[in-house]
Amino acid sequence: MIKDTIAAISSGLSESGIGIIRISGPESYDIIDRIFVNKSGKPVDLSEPNRIHYGFINDVSRETLDEVLVINMRSPHSYTGEDTIEIDCHGGVLMMKRVLEAVLSAGARAAEPGEFTRRAFLNGRMDLSRAEAVIDIINARNDNALKASGAQLRGKLSEKIRKLRSEILNDTAFIEAALDDPEHYSLEGFPEILLEHVRNWSGELEGLISTYDRGRIIKEGVETVIIGKPNAGKSSLLNAMLGEERAIVTHIPGTTRDTISESISVGGITLNLKDTAGIRETDDVVEEIGVKRAFTNAETADLVLCVFDLSEELERSDRDVLDFVKHIPGKLFIIFNKTDAEKRLDTEYILNYLPEGKRDHLFISAKDGLGIEELFSVIEKLFISGEVSFNDEVIISSVRHAGLLREAAASVSEVHNSIEAGLPEDFFTIDLMAAYTALGRIIGEDVSDDLVNEIFSRFCMGK
Repeated sequence: MIKDTIAAISSGLSESGIGIIRISGPESYDIIDRIFVNKSGKPVDLSEPNRIHYGFINDVSRETLDEVLVINMRSPHSYTGEDTIEIDCHGGVLMMKRVLEAVLSAGARAAEPGEFTRRAFLNGRMDLSRAEAVIDIINARNDNALKASGAQLRGKLSEKIRKLRSEILNDTAFIEAALDDPEHYSLEGFPEILLEHVRNWSGELEGLISTYDRGRIIKEGVETVIIGKPNAGKSSLLNAMLGEERAIVTHIPGTTRDTISESISVGGITLNLKDTAGIRETDDVVEEIGVKRAFTNAETADLVLCVFDLSEELERSDRDVLDFVKHIPGKLFIIFNKTDAEKRLDTEYILNYLPEGKRDHLFISAKDGLGIEELFSVIEKLFISGEVSFNDEVIISSVRHAGLLREAAASVSEVHNSIEAGLPEDFFTIDLMAAYTALGRIIGEDVSDDLVNEIFSRFCMGK
């Protein structure tokens, strides 16, 4: 049972029109009674919950700090499921700190990161998957990530998981009942019925798992590496995509010696861009390290933008780049840059040198910004195919959820194998319960304190 009362600034520690200090716990009402008064300096009647009250916050020495609004919520009808008070004060950083200090001096403890949402989970106000969606909403970097997290917060994933667990438990309970009481329950013909159920569960689980790659891209962004020889226009391409002069651009080869990283939102996805050192043989130790990093980053990227200079004939550095990118596991897109200059590059040779499936290309002028919008459109289509309906579709974006779904799918597959092998029914229940347990951990059942602590430690203060 939670006995202490916590408080924190919930609106973010930056200047704003309004600042919010949240108090949650059994002593919330006692604490606010000690520091909140009306215009006459008298205590405010907070006996009726879910109301907004006007007054002033005093510190422990009775000095008036600010003119505020106070919202009071009684357990269990609050975000945390506990008695909760929210103070809306003026949003200056110093003022919010002073009001929070008054609350702490009146008996509250400073909340840890994510502690309000953790209490909501522990008090049964939301399951673990919905709690995880809260931090995903806060950290969302594009519209699709926001929508996917919103669907999870509304319980779309939880509904699927609970339905699957209910069906698995029903069949497990029937087998156990029949084994314990064969006079009243018969297992004759049940393996065939269970086999049909197992096929349906496998389909649903595999369907959820198949959304993970897309969900990861939506949530985390597309790791995008720009690669090419020196002076091909890599830094100019980065600047054109960002819409600002982020990377230094000169006519001197080797200007970019290390990786430059930036992120931008493109439609429904985020691109995590990395401009790398130009690929060439060099005696410069620092530049050589930059070239090695370029190759390393490209090997693990979701997307490699390989830039070639149309104004120059094919060189050894270009061939080195081609030999490397033809084997990378991620998606490859060829950028023929400098359409504003006279063409000297044999583009057909480059495209034919690459295997089919790695020949997508675009002609651009990074200096003039020509073709950049088309490039954005192409990239979005590469990673988000078709319209995503976040009202109907459940998209998995958490590596934890994906791992547990794979674990459940493997257990269900073992049930299928046991049925096909004609094993006794008590063998089925072992794997059925393993699947049931794995799915339960997604929504927070039978999870360790260490895992709960790790999940909520990623939250911001005050949420």
